[in-house]
Amino acid sequence: MNRSLFILSFFILNSAFLILHSQDSLYARLVIKKLTSKECFGRGYLNNGLDVAAKYISSELKRFKAEPLFSTGYFQWFDFDVNTFPDKINVKINGKLLKPGIDFIPLPESGSLKGKYTLIKKDSINYIAENSPIPLALGLKRKLTFSVATNSASYCGIEILNTNQFKEIKTIDLNIESKVLTKYINKNICAFIKGTQNNDTVIVFSAHYDHLGGIGKKTFFPGANDNASGVSMLLNLVKYYAANPSKYKMVFVFFAGEEAGLIGSKYFVENKGLDLTKIKFLINLDLLGTGNDGIMVVNATEYKTQFEKLKKVNEDGAFVKEIKRRGKAQNSDHYWFSEKGVPCFFIYTLGGIKAYHDVFDIEKTLPLTDYSDVFRLLTGFIKEL
Repeated sequence: MNRSLFILSFFILNSAFLILHSQDSLYARLVIKKLTSKECFGRGYLNNGLDVAAKYISSELKRFKAEPLFSTGYFQWFDFDVNTFPDKINVKINGKLLKPGIDFIPLPESGSLKGKYTLIKKDSINYIAENSPIPLALGLKRKLTFSVATNSASYCGIEILNTNQFKEIKTIDLNIESKVLTKYINKNICAFIKGTQNNDTVIVFSAHYDHLGGIGKKTFFPGANDNASGVSMLLNLVKYYAANPSKYKMVFVFFAGEEAGLIGSKYFVENKGLDLTKIKFLINLDLLGTGNDGIMVVNATEYKTQFEKLKKVNEDGAFVKEIKRRGKAQNSDHYWFSEKGVPCFFIYTLGGIKAYHDVFDIEKTLPLTDYSDVFRLLTGFIKEL
């Protein structure tokens, strides 16, 4: 091959690689934008946000011709109680109206309360109210971090962003309406792609698609990094393995109920959504929108041989900056599988943006720093298995 032809061939191959790279990232952006939209309303329990997200994900699985895991379809149904704030969510401090999600959040288990109360300072960041019909507590926080509760408490709690806008806090005027949705219907979404050689051995990729939902009628938590990014990676992997089948059966599970306490994954394991003895390896994915400081691998100390393979793939491909290791942790949906002896990793990216469980975790500021490199690391690791 002469030098000019070699350069031309290299340019064509490199261009094709860059196009593929950009298409993966472009598709990820489309998925994340959809899942963080107002239509999905934080993929929680108000405005049918979780259901909208589930229908979208299942439609993508169908489009990529991934087969339903169950005879009844893609969905595995389950339910649990959840505390919500569907309507009134008003707070005034010293007569100044605060913005929900920006200036304050209720504690996720907070009960309903309406009225104006005098506050007593307990210490530099905590206050309690006088003459309230139920206990009322106010706390100042450096960052507002919301969550999900499965019950409503017999007290009201409010957290306010500590920006020193109030020299003294004397009164609180609030109207908080909480409502427990009993046996709220959730669904795990499960699909597979047949292997070319061995369908009795299974590789599982998982990610949770639920998030925190919203508070009131307008404020919602988009959840771009947590975990629209992981969902987009799973869908990219579905698309990849549909075009490039593995020798093993590839199963993809999108869990609900993660933010409420790993409920969906526990239900999946306990109700045998899949024969666990057939799982060769499971990789659970969350928070994949950054990567400036590499990735973290939970269970790395438990499965040392597989971890060394992952490191070797990364060294050969120069994908992510660093692969850090952790031991066992009950911090995501891999946990219930791990407890049953299923070999698994939980992988998330490190560094970059600080938005987490707040209204600022949005698609526009999610950098996807090492998204494509993580994708290639994962597919390369599966080949080594």
